[in-house]
Amino acid sequence: MTSTNKEQNINDPSDNSKRTFNKILTIFFGLFFVCIVFYIGYQIGSQNNAVRDTVREIPVTDAILANIDSDDRVDFKLFWRVWDIMRDRYVDRDDLDAQQMLYGAINGMLNASGDPYTSFLDPEQNHYLEEELNGSFEGIGAEIGIRENILTVIAPLKGSPAEQAGLRAGDLILEINGESTSELTIDEAVAQIRGEKGTEILFTIFREHEDDTLEITVVRDVIEIDSVTYEIKNDTIAYIGISEFSEDTFQELTRIAKEIIDNPAIESTVIDLRNNPGGLLQISVDNASIMMEGGSVVVIQEDSNGKQTKLYTKSRDVLSSYDTVVLLNEGSASASEILAGALKENRDNVMIVGRTSFGKGSVQELVPLSDDSALKITIAKWLTPEGEQINKNGITPDVDVEITKEDYEAEHDPQLDRAIMILKGENGSDQ
Repeated sequence: MTSTNKEQNINDPSDNSKRTFNKILTIFFGLFFVCIVFYIGYQIGSQNNAVRDTVREIPVTDAILANIDSDDRVDFKLFWRVWDIMRDRYVDRDDLDAQQMLYGAINGMLNASGDPYTSFLDPEQNHYLEEELNGSFEGIGAEIGIRENILTVIAPLKGSPAEQAGLRAGDLILEINGESTSELTIDEAVAQIRGEKGTEILFTIFREHEDDTLEITVVRDVIEIDSVTYEIKNDTIAYIGISEFSEDTFQELTRIAKEIIDNPAIESTVIDLRNNPGGLLQISVDNASIMMEGGSVVVIQEDSNGKQTKLYTKSRDVLSSYDTVVLLNEGSASASEILAGALKENRDNVMIVGRTSFGKGSVQELVPLSDDSALKITIAKWLTPEGEQINKNGITPDVDVEITKEDYEAEHDPQLDRAIMILKGENGSDQ
């Protein structure tokens, strides 16, 4: 009886129906759970892809540099991912130079600032810069810069191979030795232009008022820079040419200033800053001290926070009593613009003659790095004593005088002629 009942219980149709229902229910919930998980995963993946596909502009001051993924972090895993791909898959990977790849990555980072004067100097480029500041190097003798994204001759140095070959301030350098300059940084261009004495370099340039591009070949030479020249014009005018602000400029100007004050025939001065690409800021301030009363503002430095610092002259003035004309042109830049602006705004007996200067009004700091490389970084902008921006604006002359193509060919200097006329009182309308 008992066994029969057990068999009946086992074979009970109602029990089979329950088990079937439970299986179906389990499968249903399982499938439902899988669908939910798939949907959630899809949504998360879509959001992540959207984040990855969207380039977010994150200010460097707000970014956290870390090797992790997050919306508000700059993920350096991307950099190393590209590095690994190059190392593993690049067709000529054995030719890759890891050190040069590092230098290139640093340069790319600095180029993203959009500032042509913030750059990385590899050991060779840093050595070139040190040579230039010391006043002797091998090359063509021209300062270059970038204006409106085009490599430009700021100024050929007086008597240099560049000047003798015919390069002029304002020339746009389109090609160097047949290669386009459109992607070059200033320091990369300098590295190409520098070279051993006696070697040639070919420039393809565009010059204002010319119908076609020009090709100019320059033979490199040892560049010895005389930063200050002096002569007497028309018996009574002291002409002082300052080609750059280097280590010896202040000493030379001090010596010349003594000659001027010891000569009772001297009545006025011409300060020629044409084609002066600048140099050392402190030397510019020291030179201003010889030409302005002590305690005068030479320049205002404005940093990234808007903080302004004024630089003043020291009590070394010996030339401020002389009527003075300052000569400027498109090749006057940086420290020469500082001196011109300071003289114009601090003295009543100064007039500016020539053309509007280049407009390079920013402060670079040279930060030494390992392996003799260096970082040249813009840390501030320069303002004139009255607070006018020099950067991109330049210093505007009181009397605008152009040197034409015909003047160049005839070696005629109408700017200097005009300065002498003004100082001699022969052009009262300009006073």
